[in-house]
Amino acid sequence: MDRSAKLCKSVNEAIGGTPLVELSRLTRGLEGRVLAKLEYLNPGFSKKDRIALQMIEEAERSGELRPGMTVVELTSGNTGTGLAIVCAVKGYPFVAVMSRGNSIERARMMAALGAEVVLVDQAPGAVPGQVSGESLALVEEAARRIVAERKAFRADQFSLEGNYRAHYLHTGPEIIAQSGGSVEAFCDFVGTGGSFAGVTRALQEHAPRSLCYVV
Repeated sequence: MDRSAKLCKSVNEAIGGTPLVELSRLTRGLEGRVLAKLEYLNPGFSKKDRIALQMIEEAERSGELRPGMTVVELTSGNTGTGLAIVCAVKGYPFVAVMSRGNSIERARMMAALGAEVVLVDQAPGAVPGQVSGESLALVEEAARRIVAERKAFRADQFSLEGNYRAHYLHTGPEIIAQSGGSVEAFCDFVGTGGSFAGVTRALQEHAPRSLCYVV
């Protein structure tokens, strides 16, 4: 989507369509070219906005998410920010469940966007400012409890196909179109793995010999 060519009826329509920029100055004198996808230009400043919108809209179409239902997800920040934006526009209450080991600034940002933020104490002995596996397990337990209590929809970024489909259906095809179809290699950093899986599938369907790397 060319965001400059349309009037967006809501901020959700501003998700995606981010520029692809050639890093010509940084790669001067080198063979080939390096292109960077500017995902920080999404409304919530990350590629996680894409999966938030995709997961919510797929749940609406399937009937899993109905008007008035609460949306719940555990988050360290970016996915929660995206969900807070999408849910605010669509009118769903959103509960972000976070460990106290995560950045308090992220929690404040989500709250400012209308989310209810539930902070879960870290596991005994955990290092302040770090989220251990034990602490994450406590956050997962709290998220499941809230889903059950509120009969909520769980926007589970770790298991819902909307995570990778957002990038298979949109990010990957954007890269192909913006690059003129000539991408020989793709490199991505990995959290849940959704962006890597989705973009890789799209690229390799377009050019089976393209190389894809994770950091």
